[in-house]
Amino acid sequence: MLVNTKDMLLKAKHEKYAIAAFNVYNLETVQAAIRVSEQLQHPVIIALGERYFGTVDVEGFASLVKTLAAKSSVPVALHLDHAYEKESIIRAIRAGFTSVMYDGSKFDLENNTRLTKDITEIAHMAGVSVEAEIGSVALGAFSDEEEGAGTLTDPKEARKFVEETGVDFLAAAIGTVHGMYKGEPNIRLDLLDEIREMVDVPLVLHGASGTPEEIIKESVARGICKINVNTEVSLAATRHLDEMFKNEERKNAHLSTIMADMQQSMEPVMEKFTKLLMNK
Repeated sequence: MLVNTKDMLLKAKHEKYAIAAFNVYNLETVQAAIRVSEQLQHPVIIALGERYFGTVDVEGFASLVKTLAAKSSVPVALHLDHAYEKESIIRAIRAGFTSVMYDGSKFDLENNTRLTKDITEIAHMAGVSVEAEIGSVALGAFSDEEEGAGTLTDPKEARKFVEETGVDFLAAAIGTVHGMYKGEPNIRLDLLDEIREMVDVPLVLHGASGTPEEIIKESVARGICKINVNTEVSLAATRHLDEMFKNEERKNAHLSTIMADMQQSMEPVMEKFTKLLMNK
């Protein structure tokens, strides 16, 4: 069933678990995410980044996800990830996305607040929930995200930002990175505690790939309700394809077999993250 992302995350916040938002790029990534979630009977967020609009037809993609969600035995939300343009957000809302993320983190607090508030008012008129970010997640290895400054979230600014914009959930920058870490992770769980004290809306952690499992579990215990996963899933698929094409007997396999096998290669990664967030 397709559900509003805000309702999904408020339930997670109340019951002290988290939900994975898997970045997807095609049918196989969507099917893998929903299949794993059904097997574990845990909700899932299907997230499409604005940066993929050039290769993914947004309206067709939304119809696909909504059809699969209607058949699913678990709650499914459809989320627009890291959007910088109002036009992209309006397009996603019209297509039936249940939440959107406006990323104004490159602006100063005043302008980020002003622009995010505008997006929130538009989205809420359509019954769509909104995620935003203050602070900035740095760029690690193997990621296709834009470069981030790595500025950590200021708890007092976070409270003011949420109050003035009316956003439904907030991405907190506490030291994770987009992609894989280039050195030892330095993740500020103490900062997460301070943000949680100041902010009452569900909190989001970007940059789960490569993050130590104990840190992920502890972040959920301390109030994170949504965790974004992208790079580890992508690497599982591309490394599987690389090994397959090195195999003389398999490199000329039919495309249907190649894509089915690629989907199976992503599922264990998604299963790992989903189990970490279930709080069971």
